[in-house]
Amino acid sequence: MTPVVKGRNRKAAIGVSMGMNRRTLLLSAGALMVSGAACSAAGDEPESDANEARFAGSSWRRMTDAQWRERLSAPAYQVLRREGTERPGTSPLLEEHRAGAFVCAGCALPLFRSEWKYASGTGWPSFYQILAENHGTKTDHLIGYPRTEYHCARCLGHQGHVFNDGPRPTGLRYCNNGVALQFVPA
Repeated sequence: MTPVVKGRNRKAAIGVSMGMNRRTLLLSAGALMVSGAACSAAGDEPESDANEARFAGSSWRRMTDAQWRERLSAPAYQVLRREGTERPGTSPLLEEHRAGAFVCAGCALPLFRSEWKYASGTGWPSFYQILAENHGTKTDHLIGYPRTEYHCARCLGHQGHVFNDGPRPTGLRYCNNGVALQFVPA
């Protein structure tokens, strides 16, 4: 049973209680930021700018927001053009195990080979390797700590985030939104 505190001591008791909760909250947030930073990949890849520069003159870069809205489904638009995230466990690509390639749903640029896909248990299609020349990266702070975001180098469509908790041989997990990809069978 929680003791009832009245009068002047009530404010002191509330202050101690809130201080402990605040301290716990701050320590938890700090631990989350440290663990998140440890899971995030080592930062922007040096070749990212060069990859994007290869496609600087692409017609995909000249498309208007209205054209993207017309071209993409609402969920794909939200992820590719607004850096959204689909709900985990909702992508049919989680169960895609045939030989082939995973391409950008915005512009069809190949991003992953099917043999690089693995079951990460996260609820999103995950890969341990990429077609590096077709990806760009940047650091985002959208959830309070730095993460390495990766995107299609041709249309700049957001794909997902890369983390250092993947399998061998790379140790990386490219955690991708399924609506940002299309599968092309071999």
